[in-house]
Amino acid sequence: MGEFIMEKDLYVLGIESSCDETAASIVKNGTEIISNVVASQIESHKRFGGVVPEIASRHHVENVTLVIEAALEQANMQPEQLDAVCITEGPGLVGALLIGINAAKAFAFAHSLPIVGTHHIAGHIYANNLIQPMEFPLLALVVSGGHTELVLMKEHGSFEVIGETRDDAAGEAYDKVARVLDIPYPGGPRIDAMAHESDAAVDFPRVWLEHDSYDFSFSGLKSAVINYQHNAKQRGGDINPYHIAKGFQDSVVEVLTAKTLRAAREFDVKQVIAAGGVSANKGLRHELETIF
Repeated sequence: MGEFIMEKDLYVLGIESSCDETAASIVKNGTEIISNVVASQIESHKRFGGVVPEIASRHHVENVTLVIEAALEQANMQPEQLDAVCITEGPGLVGALLIGINAAKAFAFAHSLPIVGTHHIAGHIYANNLIQPMEFPLLALVVSGGHTELVLMKEHGSFEVIGETRDDAAGEAYDKVARVLDIPYPGGPRIDAMAHESDAAVDFPRVWLEHDSYDFSFSGLKSAVINYQHNAKQRGGDINPYHIAKGFQDSVVEVLTAKTLRAAREFDVKQVIAAGGVSANKGLRHELETIF
C-alpha cells in the first residue's frame, strides 16, 4: 500500500473523565498537541485518602463545559474548525465516564461532528505516539492506579494482553501503602521521592507467580508492608518510613521491569513503551531506561 497523505490538517477534540480529572485537548494530525486543559480534583479527594466516585462525578459536571471551552480558547479555535470529537468510553468510574460521554455527545451533535469512543488503556498507550512514532511489534507496560498490564501490539489497533494484575494494580498498591505510612493522597509520587532519598531499604518479597507467567500481583506485597509496620510497632522498634518506601518501590520496580524484559525478548519486539500514570515514577523510568 502507498503512503497515506492527508488532504488537510485534522483537528480532534479529546475529552477525558474516567476518574478524578476532567480534561480536554485539541490535537492536530494525531501527533501535535494544540491545547491541553486539566481540572484536577486532588484537593477534594485528599481528605478521604482516595477517589470518591460520587464526588468525582459532581466535579465533572461542574468542570466539563468549562474545560472544553478553555481548550478551544487556548488553541484559538472555534468548534466549526474541528473535524471530530474523541471521548474516553471506558474502563473507569461509571458515573464519571457518563458525564464526559454525554458532554461529548452533546458537543458533537450541536456542531455536527463525528464522535469516536476510545478505550482508556489504548489512550494511555497511544500517548507515546505524541513523542515518537510507534514501531511494531511493540510491547507496552501499562501501569496506573487501576491497571497493570503487558500489552503486545503487532500493528495499529491490535492489542493482545499477555499479562495483567490478579489483584491490586501497581498504582493502587502505592496509594494503599501510602495510607499505611500516613502519606497524604496521592501517595505514589511521595513514595517515589522518599525511595530516592533513602539510604537503606526493607527487604520485602518479590511476587513472581508461575515461572512462565506475565501476570502481576501486588496484594501480598501490600500485606507484607502492613505486617512489617504492625510488628515493628508491637516490638516498640524504630520505624523508618523512608526505608519502607524504598523497599516497597524496589520490589514493585524489579517485578515490573523483569517481566517486561522477559516478554520483550520472547516476542522479539522492536520497541518497549511505558504508559499510565505510574510510568512517571522516577525509579521505574530509570530501570526501564537502563535495561532498554
